[in-house]
Amino acid sequence: MSSWCHYITGYTSQIHYSGVMDEEKRITLRLPADLHEWLAAEAKSARRSLNSEIVYRLEAERDTAASDAEST
Repeated sequence: MSSWCHYITGYTSQIHYSGVMDEEKRITLRLPADLHEWLAAEAKSARRSLNSEIVYRLEAERDTAASDAEST
């Protein structure tokens, strides 16, 4: 058995994240088992779903990258 976790998705719908209604895109995501376990623990401690934790972290990284780009 592989150490990768598979998330298979399929359709587009509307979703509400960060106070903004956006179109949702579903993807297949493969994570190493240890990264999945760490993210799941972080999500649990923040009282978020695993999906919400991943979105939260990606949005934070995007915002940081945009701020860095503006200050250069």
